[in-house]
Amino acid sequence: MTDGHLFNNILLGGRAGSNPGQFKVYSGGLAWKRQGGGKTIEIDKAELASVTWMKVPRAYQLGVRTKDGLFYKFIGFREQDVSSLTNFMQKNMGLSPDEKQLSVSGHNWGGIDINGNMLTFMVGSKQAFEVSLADVSQTQMQGKTDVLLEFHVDDTTGANEKDSLMDLSFHVPTSNTQFLGDENRTAAQILWETILGVADVDSSEEAVVTFEGIAILTPRGRYSVELHLSFLRLQGQANDFKIQYSSIVRLFLLPKSNNPHTFVVVTLDPPIRKGQTLYPHIVIQFETEAVVERNLALSREVLAEKYKDRLEESYKGLIHEVFTKVLRGLSGAKVTRPGSFRSCQDGYAVKSSLKAEDGLLYPLEKGFFFLPKPPTLILHEEIEFVEFERHGAGGANISSHYFDLLVKLKNDQEHLFRNIQRSEYHNLFNFINGKHLKIMNLGDGQGTSGGVTDVLRDTDDEAVDPHLERIKNQAGDEESDEEDEDFVADKDDSGSPTDDSGGEESDASESGGKKEKLSKKEASSSKPPVKRKPKGRDEEGLEKRKPKKKKDPNAPKRAMTPFMYFSMAERAVSF
Repeated sequence: MTDGHLFNNILLGGRAGSNPGQFKVYSGGLAWKRQGGGKTIEIDKAELASVTWMKVPRAYQLGVRTKDGLFYKFIGFREQDVSSLTNFMQKNMGLSPDEKQLSVSGHNWGGIDINGNMLTFMVGSKQAFEVSLADVSQTQMQGKTDVLLEFHVDDTTGANEKDSLMDLSFHVPTSNTQFLGDENRTAAQILWETILGVADVDSSEEAVVTFEGIAILTPRGRYSVELHLSFLRLQGQANDFKIQYSSIVRLFLLPKSNNPHTFVVVTLDPPIRKGQTLYPHIVIQFETEAVVERNLALSREVLAEKYKDRLEESYKGLIHEVFTKVLRGLSGAKVTRPGSFRSCQDGYAVKSSLKAEDGLLYPLEKGFFFLPKPPTLILHEEIEFVEFERHGAGGANISSHYFDLLVKLKNDQEHLFRNIQRSEYHNLFNFINGKHLKIMNLGDGQGTSGGVTDVLRDTDDEAVDPHLERIKNQAGDEESDEEDEDFVADKDDSGSPTDDSGGEESDASESGGKKEKLSKKEASSSKPPVKRKPKGRDEEGLEKRKPKKKKDPNAPKRAMTPFMYFSMAERAVSF
């Protein structure tokens, strides 16, 4: 690249795990995009505060701190990349990356450095570990010398990470010189107050707005949805989720066709975890006609300073609109609504099924979204081609009214959307073709007419299936020709003979037996096929039981065994 450098397989590190992606540095700033689509981080050059290099196991780590206090870790650089990136940043960004060393001594005592929202544990002049105070849900004192940090439970976690940090405890002796205490406060209390001020956590923090009894389809249940300043909370009878706004990638507002409900989908990266199941999409279902009025628990000063032109003091309107506006204002996520696609019933989606689950397929401007279960988002840039398939081309009558849509991704993964009504084909084909997606059609193998697309384009429901006709033609051409000749001969014979037409009977006998043979063929072809009964079954198809043979009273009896003779002899002796 002439205007920067591009690196693949760079990990974005953090408490949520390590996600691979593509890292780009250019004269205007930095950018990282997750592999396979999803989360994207863009940092402008004017927002950069400092950049550091650190040698970590098997790679180098680039630490980037912004002026807002956020810290990002990019892991996976090679040793030769360090010098090239350092020279590029010095020349084009005016930044000189510092080098930090990692402590590998294993010591668990040292000092604490708090810079922005990052807490770093130092052993001497080297860094042992660091945590983000933005992930802290609660901090409290344990005794007089211990400070406990609790992190968000059931928060978003990486798909490849089975374990995550839940709590961390620091022991601060009274002789500590970094945090000097006095008669009223110990050194541990000084550290606790410092962390409390930076992390801005409060167990009694009031929610900005609350929505009670909301139906959520994935993860299934009814939840009380609380929107706080920095996180979203879902409280149910059995589950309690806390989701940081930084994990929200996008919001989707999708009405259901001819249905009094509307979907609001919250897309997360990384996803939330419930047991061993990951949920990258939270599917919320609202009643379309429900009207609510909500007042935000925010002062005018906070609205003017932090949420200017993003939030208002109160909202009144449809519940899904109010929820989306408030969540968008607090999280800063973008909202996607239905695009230009319209179904034959003037809806925004088409009915289909995916993995034996019925649902709705929404063709959007930049992708396809199948809802509600399993929620599947497919971006146009991930699609290699789409293919229209005739549903049940074997010959069922219902197959002529439906078709399937196969979507193959560039990573060889396939999604088959089944049972789409045939009337939706024209609108769906025109929409996909307008997005310049590659369309593969099933044809006769010659690339000419007679394929599935031609059949689906025909609005007549009685259109001939080319696959079925090809099989019929290959089955037996000679038989069908003989039947056609018999049918024509029968017409020339002016109908079948009757008892009153004696002349016709004499003509048939004088024709050398030709017409007699034809009539025999006609009779044999007109007879209905006789169904053979399976052996051992009656007319109703029930299995017959063999009748029991009658015993002949005069038949000779079987000879007695030696034991019987012995028994009779012993019995006679005993008497």
